[in-house]
Amino acid sequence: MFALEGIRVLDLSRLAPGPFCTMLLGDMGADVLLIEPPPSRLHAVMGVAASGDEERRSAAYNAFGRNKRSMILDLQTDEGRRIFYRLADTADVVLEGFRPGVVRRLAVDYETVRKVNPAIVYCSLSGYGQDGPYAGLVGHDINYISIGGALGMIGWPDTPPAIPSNVIGDFAAGGLQAAYGILLALLARERTGKGQYVDIAMSDGVLQLLAVHVSDYFRQGAVPAPGSSALNGGQPNYNVYECKDGKWISLGSLEPHFFANLCRFLGGEEFIEHRDDPAWFPDMRSHFAQRFRTRTRDEWFEAMRGTDLCVAPVYSLDEALADPHNRHRQMVVDVEAPGLGVVQQVGISVKLSETPGRVRQVAPLAGQQTDAVLEGLGYGAAEIAGLREREVVA
Repeated sequence: MFALEGIRVLDLSRLAPGPFCTMLLGDMGADVLLIEPPPSRLHAVMGVAASGDEERRSAAYNAFGRNKRSMILDLQTDEGRRIFYRLADTADVVLEGFRPGVVRRLAVDYETVRKVNPAIVYCSLSGYGQDGPYAGLVGHDINYISIGGALGMIGWPDTPPAIPSNVIGDFAAGGLQAAYGILLALLARERTGKGQYVDIAMSDGVLQLLAVHVSDYFRQGAVPAPGSSALNGGQPNYNVYECKDGKWISLGSLEPHFFANLCRFLGGEEFIEHRDDPAWFPDMRSHFAQRFRTRTRDEWFEAMRGTDLCVAPVYSLDEALADPHNRHRQMVVDVEAPGLGVVQQVGISVKLSETPGRVRQVAPLAGQQTDAVLEGLGYGAAEIAGLREREVVA
């Protein structure tokens, strides 16, 4: 049994945050049906799509599409919308990631869908939410972490902000928060019998992820600048250092006992009583830097990992995927891909003892289950052929 077995999700989203959200739900057993637009319309927005063997290979390695089914349905047609309403009638969740107002124009918005199914949990995932001065703005991760205050504190003093990959806005503040909101609404429905609307703004999520910094600001009035606070490089004992081989190692020895162990290990006992004294930071940083340049990164990690201090190698992605701990934690999994054999994908981070998630299948090809879905709704072969001829489905 899966934790979300029996939960039906209609996924209207396109870009990274939405598919990441429904990947999380699908990994835990939800039946996720992708409602995809006709190829010509999708290609006009996303560019030229893969086809044939290239499409199958792309699907096989597409973690965001795994554990899902796909149908192509034109929601700009009356017939397409009627099919969607029939699907929504037995669904538990609808997720959409359009700009505010789009689903209303398509007549697949929450107010319309709840008339069909009052118990529906309907989630809108957008950059700035459904209301407010910025609601209509377009954007991407870099914009959301800018508005949310994260980008302004990442990097080093007197340098431009360091642009991270799109983990903070798209995935943590967006997809993960959307999955969390959907699950909360499903839990509430178990108690009340009522569905509800879930409004997820990635800019909101970024600010909430900064809760510790926001709390410090309201308490002290200090604005965390790049490389200035304890948690973004301002202290030598919570920092990164280059090693003999040009690779880097990270330290996180903030607490007094961890810091003392670090100083003793690196031969800097004189620093122990000055852990929080900025006047000593330049000497600490210089000492640590000189010491780390005497061995390779992996030599240092092997030597330090047995001590009670906070240390880890700074990995490139390929190194992270090969790391024995990540492998032991099953964060790389083998998946059978029809026609291709076994492919590898990222694993599932949430480990449940009784109802664990599993990667059951690779991503579908666009529209792969269109006929099966329609047959499940009671459409006959002639009706399906007619819908295809009129390009309502594909």
